[in-house]
Amino acid sequence: MLFLASQSPRRRELLARLGVRFEIVDVAVPEVRAPGESPVAYVGRVAREKAIAGLLKLSGEVGAVVLGADTEVVLDDAVFGKPADAAQAAAMLRRLSGRTHQVHSAVCCVGAGREESAFSLSEVEFAALDEARIAAYAAGDEWRDKAGAYAIQGRAEAFVTRLSGNFSGIMGLPLHATAVLLRRFGLAA
Repeated sequence: MLFLASQSPRRRELLARLGVRFEIVDVAVPEVRAPGESPVAYVGRVAREKAIAGLLKLSGEVGAVVLGADTEVVLDDAVFGKPADAAQAAAMLRRLSGRTHQVHSAVCCVGAGREESAFSLSEVEFAALDEARIAAYAAGDEWRDKAGAYAIQGRAEAFVTRLSGNFSGIMGLPLHATAVLLRRFGLAA
């Protein structure tokens, strides 16, 4: 049985698109980048920690496979996590304005005695955003619980002038990489 170690509605929606049956396992994993840790190592570690925490929580569940994932926005080696408030969201958008940033996503599957990971890297270029657009976006709720303070599948898609990579990875779960991992674990996707 597949379990998703995430409370993210976006990840649930994306995983459901693969047509695989799954349940949610609630885990609490600190998302804090270690000093000197690269962005890709960071997202990989957090995805792995979520998956392992989920498997430990399901220790009595025979045949459990747990999927953990993490996605972060990166600009100039700075990781833009989830903003704490609208002011922090606006500050993030100001820094992303008119620039190209990276979105790193990692997926990790763990089962009894087995673990595999996959990574997705995308680049997103934002148009130059004036203060009125930033303020209007920050005044809404779409930035809440979003790395980099934006949801590419929402109103912020209008900020994007170019993207290279994986749209679902930018949303929080790279579907191709996830499907490959699930097939390796014998879970059709």
